[in-house]
Amino acid sequence: MSCSVTRRLAWVTVSSSTTAPGSSALTEAGPLSLCEREPHVPADRLVAEMVPPPRFDSVRFSTYIPDPNQPSQSEAVTVLEGFAAGLGGAHASGSGRRGFLGFGRAKAPKTPAGPRGVYLDGGYGVGKTHLLASLWHATPAEPSRKAFGTFVELTNLVGALGFQQTVRTLSDHRLLCIDEFELDDPGDTVLVSTLLGKLVEAGVALAATSNTLPGKLGEGRFAAADFLREIQGLSAHFRTLRIDGEDYRHRGLPEAPAPFTDEQVTRAAHATEGASLDDFPRLLEHLAKVHPSRYGALTDGLRAVCLTDVRPVPDQSTALRLVVLADRLYDREVPVLASGLPFDRLFSEEMLNGGYRKKYFRAISRLTALARDAKGLVGS
Repeated sequence: MSCSVTRRLAWVTVSSSTTAPGSSALTEAGPLSLCEREPHVPADRLVAEMVPPPRFDSVRFSTYIPDPNQPSQSEAVTVLEGFAAGLGGAHASGSGRRGFLGFGRAKAPKTPAGPRGVYLDGGYGVGKTHLLASLWHATPAEPSRKAFGTFVELTNLVGALGFQQTVRTLSDHRLLCIDEFELDDPGDTVLVSTLLGKLVEAGVALAATSNTLPGKLGEGRFAAADFLREIQGLSAHFRTLRIDGEDYRHRGLPEAPAPFTDEQVTRAAHATEGASLDDFPRLLEHLAKVHPSRYGALTDGLRAVCLTDVRPVPDQSTALRLVVLADRLYDREVPVLASGLPFDRLFSEEMLNGGYRKKYFRAISRLTALARDAKGLVGS
């Protein structure tokens, strides 16, 4: 088992009314239920969860295949490899020394030369997360000295630990990678920008990708100007790496496979070890009772998710929670078998044309991929 998976599972406790304390959920004769799971992730362990998700656990710069027609992709790999190698020295905040015989005030650490951050600027599907995870793996530091998470996971960490404790917890890190920096929430953006400023002062190197502000010309492609403006005084600390590639809008959404019947889904859930079985509307109600920071723990140990009666989500809040669940399932490569409507009909036209349309398109794409992975669970 890889180090990141080990760290992820070591701190997750999942309680279920169908599983006795101390027993393994995978030994249950029947399918599990997500609606009966109540995950508990201790706040002081949340930082240990900040590692690349299992889907990106084995990626490296050597496994990234640049498009020969897009030289910026090869250039990004070269720059990031150099950036990782440059992080091999002593932590910047650890270079300060006290006065004679160790007494007196500690001298301020020497400010590292050059940018302490990189921003990967490119459209959907050009491999930004692959490169970001590769940077995490290539940085010569113990896993406990580098962190990887989405913007939402970082704000959840601040909410759980408090701002000052988060600063203290992350200040001894060599690297912090932030995937999908949210530019559509001004309050959270200011919060995280302030946090990053404190971490830069402590000598932590930063790397980030971001989402685009809704309604911007060229949305889904290049967001560097938006990102640098929103992080305010931190822009001087970032070097922008533009990664060209095919715009996801020209690909179209993959066609969702036809759903199965309730009977087929139920039979497959009972025949698949480690599968869960839930009514889709009831699951959506349950998600409202679980903080999104715990959705990863909600799905730990599952080998398949089986859903009956899939129907359009009723409102935007529910839709955004479903997006987070889809991301966690996709990260963990958990196949999703469903009856009811196909996944490309989950969100209304109003949602798909609104400010969060990128999130919904991503969820459709990811759930569709997981639905295709699940087709083998149904016998002929």
